[in-house]
Amino acid sequence: MMAAQPQKAHNPKNFELKPLSKEGLGSALEKAGKYRLLNEPMLAESICLDILGVDPDNQQATIELLLALTDQFSPGSTKTAKRALELAKGFSSEYLQHYYSGIVHERQGTVALKSNVPGCEFDAYEWYVEAMELYEKSEAVMPSGKEDPLLRWNTCARIINDHNLVPRPPDDGVQLLE
Repeated sequence: MMAAQPQKAHNPKNFELKPLSKEGLGSALEKAGKYRLLNEPMLAESICLDILGVDPDNQQATIELLLALTDQFSPGSTKTAKRALELAKGFSSEYLQHYYSGIVHERQGTVALKSNVPGCEFDAYEWYVEAMELYEKSEAVMPSGKEDPLLRWNTCARIINDHNLVPRPPDDGVQLLE
């Protein structure tokens, strides 16, 4: 009697992704948005990557992907933030580039503020101010009637005011002993 041969485990690197049909892109994009609303940003990210695999210029899928990435921010998530900023740089319009870069910075500020790490309030202030500067740039080129940058700028201003956030104090010249 022969001993049962152990089955070979699949190496995940060998799995080939299954492409979506062009007809299914709209439905997939809806699902990505729903998964974001359900706080499942990794599922939304995966769906957006599938859409972009078929339609690399799909701007709405790129926006959803960027937002799904920002939904995954946590303290020290610089790699994810860099990916999101790279996506923002790739938008066709200056408005979208500035606006979504502002979203990335704003969400980094929110993560910093919630981190309770010493000095986090200074980091949050810096992220929010950078976001506000980007929102002002997008405001300068925003389409008529599209006042999202104003709403986001006001949100950042309120957070800064409500939390009494201030700039990091200048280095006082005191050096710590090592």
